Amino acid sequence: MRKIKVEEAVGQTLCHDMTAILENGYKGVRFKRGHLISEEDIPVLKDMGKDHIFVWEPDANEVHEEDAARILSEAMCGDHVVKSAPSEGKIGFTSDVKGLVCIDVDALRKINQVPDYTVALVPDGFPVEAGGRLGGARIVPLVTAQENVDRAETIAKNAFPVLTVKPYGKKKAAMIITGSEIYYGRIQDAFEPILRKKLEAFDAEVLGVTKCPDDTEMILSAIGQFREQGADLILLTGGMSVDPDDVTPTAIARSGARVAVRGVPMQPGNMLNVAYLGSTVLVGVPGASMHSPITSLDVFLPWIFAGREITKEAVSGCGDGGLCLGCRECRWPNCYFGFGRR
Repeated sequence: MRKIKVEEAVGQTLCHDMTAILENGYKGVRFKRGHLISEEDIPVLKDMGKDHIFVWEPDANEVHEEDAARILSEAMCGDHVVKSAPSEGKIGFTSDVKGLVCIDVDALRKINQVPDYTVALVPDGFPVEAGGRLGGARIVPLVTAQENVDRAETIAKNAFPVLTVKPYGKKKAAMIITGSEIYYGRIQDAFEPILRKKLEAFDAEVLGVTKCPDDTEMILSAIGQFREQGADLILLTGGMSVDPDDVTPTAIARSGARVAVRGVPMQPGNMLNVAYLGSTVLVGVPGASMHSPITSLDVFLPWIFAGREITKEAVSGCGDGGLCLGCRECRWPNCYFGFGRR
């Protein structure tokens, strides 16, 4: 790559996209890489503030920005990630399905420590719609050393896929509404309509709803009945704290399930319970879900429908970004809540 005055550039090939900012505020590519510079282009380039431009002179140790981004993108992107054509040296990523964004965060950090490389993505665990943006990759200068490209590519290949999207699967879901005050009709249940609405965001077949008093054996019986019907997911409401009469967590533990999480470092939704009973996921719904539009339940339902396991290690990082500010207009997931440093 060689730097020359624009007046001397006629007949030369531009080696990178050139961006112009117009008076109306528009910013975009004015000249594309590979453009053959003509006399008519000189005043345009001058108006863009360009007294010099770069033309391509191949060097065995130099890799062009577009090629550097392309090589890494091919090495790091897995299923359902669509890569754009290079523009201004950057390759963008979008999803071709509705699902859960899964990122090898350690590998991403290592790639971003390679000289010149920058990869910016949405957070790991982010729920994305089909066509949704995932991020992009580029290098900072117009060219980088071949050794940098090789290093970034090796990191990506060893961790492949660094970026992928897991589509949501169809699941049979059931609800167990616990509480003697509800079972005996003293108060009306408010959880069922809330949970139905949350399940509507996914491909869920609701098998049914069972109401139980604060009785461990009746809750266990309800769990067994729904499992016989093939339930993949059972949502259990009721007391999830440590009060002696909060029997729902006890029933989950006594079901024989492997309790993965009992309590998470997130507010609202501290009391989320998650357990695995064979192929069935049991979720103890935090009480905050009744009055807060977004809680830890909303963060981890996408994990369940995408088939990603919820572990204590995974949720432990949620404390960094685990406090919902209760904004007047909720814009989740376009905020930090639930996307800690896992």
